[in-house]
Amino acid sequence: MIPTVVWGTGNVGRAAIRAVEAHPALELTAVIVHNPAKVGRDAGELAGLDRRLGVAATDDIAAVLAARPAALVYAASGDVRPDDALTDITRAVAAGAAVVSPALYPLYDHRSAPPEFRDPVLAAIAEGGGSLFASGVDPGWGNDVLPLLLSGLGTTVDAIRCQEIFDYSTYDQPDSVRHLVGMGQPMDYQPMMLMPSVPTMVWGGQIRMMARALGVELEDIRETCDRRALDTTVTTPTMGEFEAGTQGAIRFEVQGIVGGEPRLVIEHVTRIHASCAPDWPAPPDGGAGAHRVVIEGRPRIEVTVEATDEGENRSAGGNATAVGRLVGAIDWLVEAEPGLYDALDVPLRPAVGKLGRKQP
Repeated sequence: MIPTVVWGTGNVGRAAIRAVEAHPALELTAVIVHNPAKVGRDAGELAGLDRRLGVAATDDIAAVLAARPAALVYAASGDVRPDDALTDITRAVAAGAAVVSPALYPLYDHRSAPPEFRDPVLAAIAEGGGSLFASGVDPGWGNDVLPLLLSGLGTTVDAIRCQEIFDYSTYDQPDSVRHLVGMGQPMDYQPMMLMPSVPTMVWGGQIRMMARALGVELEDIRETCDRRALDTTVTTPTMGEFEAGTQGAIRFEVQGIVGGEPRLVIEHVTRIHASCAPDWPAPPDGGAGAHRVVIEGRPRIEVTVEATDEGENRSAGGNATAVGRLVGAIDWLVEAEPGLYDALDVPLRPAVGKLGRKQP
């Protein structure tokens, strides 16, 4: 069994505890929390399980890392605290852990990562012999392994489009939804996520990885963006009220230009309520969210993935798939040489030993 730590118990951390507990090769040995109210609570309770796991949450990071765990899932957010997340992750890598995390978008394609992100991780690997694999959903498997797998089914491929279509009122993270993305803000408010070059910073690595895997020359990466206001005030079950006239939907693309045309496209259609921008793409079943890949060519291929967890919540389902990809890679990373890995390096693992196991 591989001793494994989960760092963080929010939206991703809850799923990570459940995934580690369910994995036949992993043993949950510690859970790190920042909230003093969570210290001492059992990991099973924090993960929403119906049983105790016998692992009490702690905020003593130094003691956990001093035990040199074989693996660590870094589940704390990096969206609004990238410097702190980088410090935490390099600390764990320097302690010799194989670390998996969705926290740092620039490291999803480490070959194109800015030196200020890449160099500290490489130094930590050299110091402690650990590893890092950073990935997620979108960016993540929704625009790396899935579209590349589907492209291999085609006779000819003209373009690849990866879409995330989501109602963000299901995403219980107010700082990200209201400030980072700008939902409910005046239309003259500039959300950080939509500032010029930021979408490319987040999703450009996925475009580069697809181009590298397909063996094509990427000439440029371009961005498009559109925003819509709410026609009426809406009240959402988890996120509260959003006033009429404020931002209610965004649609943007990050386009990889090949042969002068946008051949590799990552598109996001995000709403705070289904009534906003009804003419934009929606999930095929009319639900709250989906990830879709369209391969334009011969044959034309379209695949939609809908995941649910924590009471049929699709945002929670998306988080759980990201965690599944990461936690499923841990035993491979532990056996691999110390290093910095991306989604093209790490194989997509089948659910070995999990079929028919009791659901946690």
